Amino acid sequence: MDKSIFQPYEDEIRALEEEIWLLTEKYKDIRQESISFSDEDILQSTSFQRETQEETNGQESLSELKAQLESLEADLPSLMKFTGFHFTSHSKKTLERTRNRTVEKHRLSGKCHSLSFQLEFQLLEVQDNEKVSTVVSDLSIIMESGEDSNVSKFVSSTEECGDVVTFFRSLSTYAEWFEHRRRTFLHFKAKYPDIVTLPEGLGGDFIILRSPKVSGFELVIVWKIHLNEEGTTIPVLDLLPKVPEQVLENSMTSVENIPGSFRSALRLFGIEVSIENLIKVLRSEK
Repeated sequence: MDKSIFQPYEDEIRALEEEIWLLTEKYKDIRQESISFSDEDILQSTSFQRETQEETNGQESLSELKAQLESLEADLPSLMKFTGFHFTSHSKKTLERTRNRTVEKHRLSGKCHSLSFQLEFQLLEVQDNEKVSTVVSDLSIIMESGEDSNVSKFVSSTEECGDVVTFFRSLSTYAEWFEHRRRTFLHFKAKYPDIVTLPEGLGGDFIILRSPKVSGFELVIVWKIHLNEEGTTIPVLDLLPKVPEQVLENSMTSVENIPGSFRSALRLFGIEVSIENLIKVLRSEK
């Protein structure tokens, strides 16, 4: 799968969220300014008319900001639909702020397709003339499927280098494959409940096809989804036949050819068609 397909959407989502956060902060500031004057202060002021005008301008600015914020929030779901991301919460705390330097602590949680994740990190922003640089530190990631050793290694590597962008890009591809496998398993289980078995459920990495006509004859389709430390997702599929001894003695050659034939079918027809063909063979087998 081409990672570059998701890059424009990821970039736009980050840009939109940053703008939403900035507008939210401006909204809070303007709201605070608009209520900072009591009626007594205004009545006692010698420039009552000027301050009233400023308050009116502040309300107009506030309305504009609210309109922009609502527009951005309306656009965000459509972008999330393309990438599979859905952010459920975000909090930000300013730890340090000077004229040229800001340190913030962020907490972010959400889902990519069916996989949950949580991030916590510090963001250092330094402004030098017109150039702004940012550095991520103290990155901590909690991710579903973290019990998978490959996923754990990727998470550890990402935390060490503080690369949040790579995390989201890699998670998008990995979660898409994870969701594709889940939906494929669900489809065949619903369509052929008498043949298909999922010992580990929809989140497992294998599916068993049991012959309805030959007792003990099973085909185990293993579908691993590897995520290496560099963030590359590699799906690996294979077939392991489980054949009763009496059947094995009578058709040793044909049984040995099943895994190779399945791998060839994967290259030619894809995953769903290859599994469908296996099931048809099992149902017609005498």
